[in-house]
Amino acid sequence: MNIKKIVKLSFILVAVLILLIFFANSIVLHQIKENDVSKTNIASLVSMQENMNSLIKEILSSRTHEELRKIQKEFWTYEKTFEQTKEKFFEKDKNDLFDYVIKDIHEHPIIHKHLNNLYQNEKDIEKAFEKIFSIQTQKIHLKDSFEQHYPQESYLRNIIERLIGKTKEINLLTQLSDMKYYSKEMLFQHKNKEYFDKWIAKIKSLQQDYPHEIFIHYLQVAQTLGDYILTLESLYQKETRVQNEIDAIIHANKKINQAIQQKIDALSEDFLNITYWFVLILLALTMIFITLFSYKVTKNVALSVDEIEQKVNEGLQEIKHLNKEIEATQKEVIFTMGSIGESRSKETGNHVKRVAQYSKILALHYGLSSKEAHMLKQASPMHDIGKVAIPDAILNKPGRFEPHERTIMETHAQLGYDMLKHSQRPLLKMAAIISYEHHEKWDGTGYPQGKKGEDIHIYGRITALADVFDALGSDRCYKKAWDDEKIFALFKEERGKHFDPKLVDIFFEHLHEFLKIRDTFKDN
Repeated sequence: MNIKKIVKLSFILVAVLILLIFFANSIVLHQIKENDVSKTNIASLVSMQENMNSLIKEILSSRTHEELRKIQKEFWTYEKTFEQTKEKFFEKDKNDLFDYVIKDIHEHPIIHKHLNNLYQNEKDIEKAFEKIFSIQTQKIHLKDSFEQHYPQESYLRNIIERLIGKTKEINLLTQLSDMKYYSKEMLFQHKNKEYFDKWIAKIKSLQQDYPHEIFIHYLQVAQTLGDYILTLESLYQKETRVQNEIDAIIHANKKINQAIQQKIDALSEDFLNITYWFVLILLALTMIFITLFSYKVTKNVALSVDEIEQKVNEGLQEIKHLNKEIEATQKEVIFTMGSIGESRSKETGNHVKRVAQYSKILALHYGLSSKEAHMLKQASPMHDIGKVAIPDAILNKPGRFEPHERTIMETHAQLGYDMLKHSQRPLLKMAAIISYEHHEKWDGTGYPQGKKGEDIHIYGRITALADVFDALGSDRCYKKAWDDEKIFALFKEERGKHFDPKLVDIFFEHLHEFLKIRDTFKDN
C-alpha cells in the first residue's frame, strides 16, 4: 500500500480512537448524573410510600371527623406527588438520546420489575387507605352515637333499680342483678351477640314479672346500644384484617427498596469498571497502533534518526495528552457529583470551590504534602454527596428540623460513604473518608460514629472546618449569612469542642488567605 495512504489511514484511525475515548468519558459523566437522578427519584418514591403508610396508621388513632379529613388531604397530596415523580421516569425516557447508547439504570429489567412492584404496592396502599378511612369514619360515628345514648341507658337503669328496690321482692331483685350483670358484660367486656341476647332476655323477663312502661324505653335504648357495639366490634375485626394487609405491603416495600439499592450499587460499580477497562483497551490499541505505525514507516521510508525520534515523541505526547484528559475527566466527575449534592440543597457551585480551596490551605499549613493537599482539594467537593438521597422536603426546609427530620438529614454522611467506599481509586477513597467523617466533632459529640480527637481522620477534620466557615458566611434557605465577627467568635468558642484546636489556630494565623479566597469566589 502507498505510504501516503498508510499515513492518512493511520491518522484517521488514531482520531477515531481518540473520539471513542472522549465519547466513553462523556457517557460516564452523563450516566453518573442519570443514575443520581434515578436514585433520588426512587428514594423519593419509597419515602412517600413510607409517609403514606404512616398516615394510614395515624387514621387508627383519630377521634374526630375533622382529624380524618386532615389525614385524608395529606394522604392524597403524597399520592399526587408519587404519581408526578413516577411520570418523571417516563418523560425522561422519551427525551433522553443517550438511551440509544446505554439504558438508564431504572430501565434495567430487575430494577424495572421492582419499580413496577412498587407502583402496584402504591395502588394497594390507596385501596387499603380507602378501606381504613371508611372503617374509621363508621367507628367514629358509632362511638359518637354510643356516647350520646349511653347516659340515657344509665339514667333509665337507675330508675328501674329504684322501682324494683321499693318492691323488696327477692325474685325481682335477683333478675335486676342479672340484667345489670349482662348489660355491663355486653357494654364493656365481651361485646358479642351471645351476651347481647342474654341482656335483652333478662330485660324482657324482668318486664314480664314487673310490667312497667319504662321497660319499653329501656328496651329500645338497649337495642340501639347493642347494635352500635356489635357493629363497632365487626368494624374492629375488619380493621384488623386491613391492617394485616397494610403490614404485608410495608414489609414488601422494605424488601423491594433493599433489592433496588443493592442492584443499583452493583450496576453502578459494573458500569464504572466496564468503562474503565474500555478506555484502557482503547489506550492500549492506540499505543500498539502507534508502535506498528512507527515500524511500518521505518521499514518503508528511509527516515532519519531525528525524524523517527520526532514521530515517537509526537506519539508519546499524544498518549500523555490522553492520560491528562482521562485524569481531568475523573476530576470533573468528582467535582460534578459534589456540585450535584450541593445544588439539591439550593447551594451554589462556588460553595464547593471555596471549600476545596480552604481545605488545601489548611492541609498545607497543617503539614500534609503538596500532593496530598492537592488531592484533598479535588476530593473535598464530594463531602455532601450523600444529600442526593435526602428528600427535598427535608433538605430545603426553610426552618428548624423536627427530631425525625434531623435524624434523616444526618444519614447523608453514611449514605455518601456507602456510595464511595467500594472504589479502589485513591481520590474516591479519600472522598469516602471525607463524606463519612466531616460531621464528627473534636469532643466526640458529632455523627455518624461519635469519634473524637485525632481518632477523626485529618481529612474529615480539615473539611469540617472549611465547610462550616463557608456555610456560616453564606445565605441558606434556613438562615442569612453571618457577619465575620460572629463567625470568628464561634470558632474561638468551638476550639477544642467542634474543631481541632491546631486547625483553628492555623485558620486565624492565615486568615487573610481564607478571606482572599472568599472574595475571589463570591456567589453571584
